[in-house]
Amino acid sequence: MPLERTLQSTVAEDLDRKMVWLAGPRQCGKTTLAKALLHQAWRSVDPGRSRTDEGYFNWDVAAHRQALQRDRLPADAPLWVFDELHKYRRWRNWLKGVYDLHHERHSMLVTGSARLSTYRRGGDSLQGRYFLHRMHPVSLAELNGLPPNDALDEALRLERRAVSAWQEALEQLWRRGGFPEPLLASSGRTAARWRLSYGDRLIREDIRDLERIRDLDQLELLFDRLPQVVGSLLSVNALREDLEVAFETLDAWLRVLDNLYAIFFALPYGAPRIRAVKKSRKLYFWDVGRVEDAASRGENLVMLHLLKLTHFIEDQLGEPAELRFFRDAAGHEVDAVVLRKRTPWLAVEIKTQDRPLDRGLRYLLDRVPIRWAFQVSLRGDEDRMLPDVGKHGVRLCSAAKFLAHLP
Repeated sequence: MPLERTLQSTVAEDLDRKMVWLAGPRQCGKTTLAKALLHQAWRSVDPGRSRTDEGYFNWDVAAHRQALQRDRLPADAPLWVFDELHKYRRWRNWLKGVYDLHHERHSMLVTGSARLSTYRRGGDSLQGRYFLHRMHPVSLAELNGLPPNDALDEALRLERRAVSAWQEALEQLWRRGGFPEPLLASSGRTAARWRLSYGDRLIREDIRDLERIRDLDQLELLFDRLPQVVGSLLSVNALREDLEVAFETLDAWLRVLDNLYAIFFALPYGAPRIRAVKKSRKLYFWDVGRVEDAASRGENLVMLHLLKLTHFIEDQLGEPAELRFFRDAAGHEVDAVVLRKRTPWLAVEIKTQDRPLDRGLRYLLDRVPIRWAFQVSLRGDEDRMLPDVGKHGVRLCSAAKFLAHLP
C-alpha cells in the first residue's frame, strides 16, 4: 500500500490559486505525488481518464522535451506537470510565457530535484505567480499515517498517546532513512544497493547536467567523506587538506550539494547575553541512511524532521523560520534551535538514551526565553516535565513521541 504524503492535500489546494513549485531531493516521491495529483485532476473532469499521464512532461525524457520545446501541450488536460524543468536553459522565460497565456484554463505543477530559485539561468521574474513547497523524505508521522496538526503550539504539547508502533517506525527510519525505495525495500542489502547507485547518479548525472565541474572524481570523494563530519562543527580547511583542493573549490562544491538537496546546514544561533560561536556551521544529509555512525545518524534523523518543520512554517504558514544550533566559547551546546519570525521558539537536545537534563540546554534556557524546549532520546521511554528550567520549562521524552507530533 503506497504511503500517503501529507503534502498532497495542501499542494492540491494551492494549484487552484497559483502555479506550484515542488522541490526536494531526487527520488523522495515528487513524481509519484505529481502523478497522483494529475490523476486526481483528470478524475474531477473525466472519470474515465483518471489514470492517464496525459499532461505530464519530464525534461529528462527526449519525447517530452521535444513536446515542450515545440509547445505541444494537451489543450484538454486540467493540470500540466513539468518535471525537472530547471534543466532547460531558458526554463523561467518559457514558464512565464506559458503561465501568463494559459493559467486561467490549466493548473501547473513544476517539480525539481534542485533549489529552483538557484537555477534561474536568466529571464524575467516569476515572483507572485507561484507557491513553493519543499518535499522531504518520509517522516515518522507519515510512516505511521498520522494527520498533521497545523496548530504548532498545540501540537508541541504532545498530547497524542504514544504507541509502540512509533518506536518501531523510528527504528526503521533510523536504519534505512526516509527515501521511499530503501525505506520500504525487502532487505537491507537492497536498500544498500539503492544508496550506492543514488550517490553515483547524483554526482554523474544531476551535477554534470547543472554545474560546470570537471573533477567529478574528487567531488565524489568529498561526498563519501562527508558522513564522517555529520553533527560536528564543519571545518572546510580540514576537508580541503584531505582532498588537496583549494578552499574556494571545496566551499563551492558544498554549495552545489546543498543546492541539489544532498546535504543541508545548521548555522549557529547567538544572542547578546551569550558568547556564542557565530562563524561555524554543522552539516547533515537528506539521506539519513548514508551516515554510518549510529549516534550521528540518529541526530541527523531528528535534525531532518526539524528542517521539515521550518519548511512547513515557511511554505504553508508564510512565516520566516530557520534551523540553527547553539554553541558558546565555554563549550555549552544545544543541538537545535528553531527560529520563528527570527525569534528562538523551539530548542531540542538529542540523546541516544534517557539522560539527566543536559547542562548546555539548561544554560541556554536560563539565558534565553524559548517557548518550547525538549530533550529527546532516540531509544528512551522517559516522559516528564521539568517546570523549573528557564521561563517555560523543558520536557524530557522519547524522540518517537516528539517526532510523531511534527507536521
